[in-house]
Amino acid sequence: MAADHPRMPPPGLVRAVELVRNGLSVAYRKLVPGQLAVMEMLAAGWLSQAIHAAAELGIADALADGPHSGAELAKTVGADEDALHRLLRLLIGHGIFTRRRDGRYALTPMASALRRDSDVSLRDAALFFGSSIHRDNWSHLVDAVRTGKPVGEALHGMSFFEHAQADRTLGTLFDNAMTSIGSLGLAPLLAAYDFARFDTLVDVGGGEGTLLAEILCRAPQSNGILFDLPEVAESAAGRLADLGLADRCRVERGSFFDTVPRGGDAYILKHILHDWPEDDAGRILATIRAAMKPDARLLIIELVIPHNSRPHPGKFIDLEMLVNTGGRERTADEYRKFLARFGFTLNRVVPTVSPDNILEAVPA
Repeated sequence: MAADHPRMPPPGLVRAVELVRNGLSVAYRKLVPGQLAVMEMLAAGWLSQAIHAAAELGIADALADGPHSGAELAKTVGADEDALHRLLRLLIGHGIFTRRRDGRYALTPMASALRRDSDVSLRDAALFFGSSIHRDNWSHLVDAVRTGKPVGEALHGMSFFEHAQADRTLGTLFDNAMTSIGSLGLAPLLAAYDFARFDTLVDVGGGEGTLLAEILCRAPQSNGILFDLPEVAESAAGRLADLGLADRCRVERGSFFDTVPRGGDAYILKHILHDWPEDDAGRILATIRAAMKPDARLLIIELVIPHNSRPHPGKFIDLEMLVNTGGRERTADEYRKFLARFGFTLNRVVPTVSPDNILEAVPA
């Protein structure tokens, strides 16, 4: 848990820089032959696999104590020295690792994100997104586009979440990746929204309680309820106790399709709704609506797709949901209409410096 509160730039400034970056990318693509621009995009998948290989080998961890020569690094990570050099040459060109004038390899800020002990580590995310099963599912994107359905049933005879539960190698990869990604946007969320104004916050499907713990540490007058499946909640209870929050945060077990704790002043759904097909996501909303007080707030933390044709992370994740879970990302208007179907009014959409937004809704 972070000991300090890093300052965040204004979201408007971040969006302005994104516009400039996108403008430069558009200008570049117009200057080069179209075939070359497309070929560069096709090769982007190789870069993702190179990052996965670096995470799997533990290169960033090996360089945590300082620069290493190629021979030293190859011995430490158990790799062929020449092949390792070729891998690092590609990654260095994209700012991941660097090679000093004396020939030794060293970390960069981007490479440090692949360390196990980084404050915000993406190592587990790299391992999951580069895994063979994830690649295999994405190789059937065309099938998902043709049918509008995720590929799990056809490939494995079960949904993605059922598969992750049955195959604990996949399940552990996925759980660790989601924890990894979940920590990525914590500081921007906490800087953008005043969670401390609520007496009791209920984190629905809150996993190990990372977000709720951060909120409670910064809001000493607030209390929390972490709600998740029994197998998840078991480890969460111990973690919250270790953080000294046992007296202000209780853990309740169950399925958000059946029931959620009553009496909360705010109900948090972080990266939950986008996981599920429309009908299932609606069941989650209906369950929460039935438990809410008239003056309670529903805080949905998701990527919101903008109404423009520019690149946006949500457009990638939207296809990830199509392929794997049957869920989807939405625009603000789509969220407004979707929420209204289940008894909510969307009050506002709060931007953050990360791709996440906080959609604040109230019972209609």
